[in-house]
Amino acid sequence: MKEKIKAFLGHPMLSNRYVLLGLWLLLALAGMLKYHRSDNNFLIFRGVFWHTVNGTSLYEAYPSEYWDVNHYGPVFSLVIAPFALLPEWAGMLLWLMGLTVWLYAAVYRSGLPRQRQVFIYWFCSMALLTALFMQQFNIAIAAIILSSFYLIEKEHDGWAAFFIVLGTFVKLYGIVGLAFFFFSKHKVRLIMWLAVWSVVLFCAPMVISSPDYIIGQYREWIDCLIGKNTENINSFAQNISLLGLVRRTTGCMTYSDLWLIVPGILLFALPYLRRSQYKNLAFRETILASVLLFVILFSTGSESSGYIIALLGACIWYMAVPWQRGRWTIALMVFVFILSGMGNSDLIPKTIRHDYIQTYALRALPVSLLWFWLCYEMCTKDYAPTIKKQP
Repeated sequence: MKEKIKAFLGHPMLSNRYVLLGLWLLLALAGMLKYHRSDNNFLIFRGVFWHTVNGTSLYEAYPSEYWDVNHYGPVFSLVIAPFALLPEWAGMLLWLMGLTVWLYAAVYRSGLPRQRQVFIYWFCSMALLTALFMQQFNIAIAAIILSSFYLIEKEHDGWAAFFIVLGTFVKLYGIVGLAFFFFSKHKVRLIMWLAVWSVVLFCAPMVISSPDYIIGQYREWIDCLIGKNTENINSFAQNISLLGLVRRTTGCMTYSDLWLIVPGILLFALPYLRRSQYKNLAFRETILASVLLFVILFSTGSESSGYIIALLGACIWYMAVPWQRGRWTIALMVFVFILSGMGNSDLIPKTIRHDYIQTYALRALPVSLLWFWLCYEMCTKDYAPTIKKQP
């Protein structure tokens, strides 16, 4: 089975980077099918720029413009600005294409072997399409976390710090890039650049507004996120995480999520004690995979569009290790692709999708199993490169 997959992905046409980019851009075009049908997220994003320019609250409801409210930081006003200035249809089209190219380029520039890149492009395609239909910035978050890691690997700590701070100031998720701090060869330089970019990006939105306004909006943002976390716990569309999976399958809503989050953090941190493994790239890449999975599994804000992040993590976990993967890991990856990758797809009957997968947050199940497997491997396996004996 594995050899057949390799042969399929190794076909010159299916592994050509220009063909793959073209296919991903077609997915971005498919995202336009939601224009005027389910483009509310883009309207919210667009509004962030205009409300910043006009000096009105970024976190109030504007029912005449869109439903729901914005939950992104003030610096997002500059990220979305080029797309907000265009006519709505053109802005949305270029936004979707921009997100797609951003993630495609992050994978391409990562330095991963070509075969691994091709596997990621194919394996993550359905999750990418889901995120594109929702116009979500989670696509960029996946690219930001990936770029943060590989820029540190390439000793470009200044740019790594930029992406960590950008992701944090837009959606907080980017802060997980600090998990790669221990792998930096220039830790003092990284800290300095983190401080510099924090000041720059904190002040940047003041260019299109004013200092008092932006400082006030950061305060509102913190209050908004605290309130949003409370809403997410019992939300049907949010909390598609390990936290939500446990709540919905047990039916128990009265306990604190800290009972799961604290052990999760400890389990996540445990492999860091194996300092002797730091020298192995496979070990460091598996930490990257763990970060990409953890940010979805232990966040009440996890939603369908966020699974592009988790599936990217699953791909890296599967391919990074120096040993041969067995049938059970292949079966788990198939399970991840079908349920976590396609769980929100119309290819799955509506009754199953709504009454089971969404109701019980079952998309989190395969990636949860994968993350626990990953943690076990990181605590017990040797990630040193295997040297093949000469015949």
